[in-house]
Amino acid sequence: MSSRAVVVPPHVARPLRLLPFRALMLPPARGPRGTVERALGRPGARVEELLARWAAEGRLTHDDTPGLYLHEYTTAGITVRGLVGALDVSRRAEDPAEQAVLPHEGVHCDQVTQLADRMGHMEVDPAPILLVHRGPARLRELLADVRRSEPIATFTDHTQQQHRLWALRDREQLEAVEEALARARVLIADGHHRYAAYLALQGAHPGGGRNTGLAMLVDQDDTPLFLGPIHRVLPGTSLESLTSAARSAGVDFAYVARRDALAALGPSAVVATDGRQWAVLAVASTTDRAAVEILHEDLLPARRGTPPPVEYRHTVEAALADARPGRALAVLMPAVDLDLVTRIATTGRLLPEKATSFQPKPTPGLLIRSLRDAPVGR
Repeated sequence: MSSRAVVVPPHVARPLRLLPFRALMLPPARGPRGTVERALGRPGARVEELLARWAAEGRLTHDDTPGLYLHEYTTAGITVRGLVGALDVSRRAEDPAEQAVLPHEGVHCDQVTQLADRMGHMEVDPAPILLVHRGPARLRELLADVRRSEPIATFTDHTQQQHRLWALRDREQLEAVEEALARARVLIADGHHRYAAYLALQGAHPGGGRNTGLAMLVDQDDTPLFLGPIHRVLPGTSLESLTSAARSAGVDFAYVARRDALAALGPSAVVATDGRQWAVLAVASTTDRAAVEILHEDLLPARRGTPPPVEYRHTVEAALADARPGRALAVLMPAVDLDLVTRIATTGRLLPEKATSFQPKPTPGLLIRSLRDAPVGR
């Protein structure tokens, strides 16, 4: 198998378990801009020595008592709260109905191997993966009670993200969280490759800290993440060749003015332009298929020849900046509905690469977990 092969990571089995852990905390506001991201991301960095030095300087704390952490962060007026814990990845699901964690994108084998090697060498989880679900009311009520207490930390980091942290250590609280999450199925919002790296580490060296991976679980019915699209740039593709492919694939299209094209962009249509002409393609989402799937599975394969690989842009402006008549095409995508993504993932299907963009994400490096700390659980 090619090292660049896209594969589906193994599935973690129910019950979903977020276990207490002893958090290492280095709030970004306490160090120079980007300290954590640079230090933990630098190949060959002696992370153990860095953590020891930060602890000696009073910048790093290591909790004495394990707990779950409620992390609230606010960016540009959007507030997100998530429960952070050590996700149990020690059990594999044989029956699809028992899958607890749902990936919706494939992963590249070489990237997973590199991440697993890196985490194993560091013996640290530098940041949680981001999971999302529609949580039960009783869990929202419990966390609302937690928020009425004094946070253990409140600060604004170097990106101007505002943070509040609470710790859940009471036995009854932890048992209530465990019961509320036992039958949950959660979607990976961000961190597919790190999730697969957790599983690779656990499979190679089961036991202890490698039986878990750091995760943050957000309730979409409490503080919803914004789910936006990721747009496409098609090098070596003209607008005429794409509309010809649409005709072959039985997809309706129309050439329109720029203003009309942008107004039509939505769940039932994508917009393509070479910067001079504009077209609307009727790539309508259904109850079980997303527009991005129709584009990648029906339209793009119908193009003639072998155009260069698709490129990705996170903003409309960035995609349009690369459109060139006869040379490159910008394809503007609608956002994918969260419930549709979840339904697709539940069937075991994967969306095309970079189909979703969940925002805002927390600043990396605030909550860190040492792999030397064994997970805590009954």
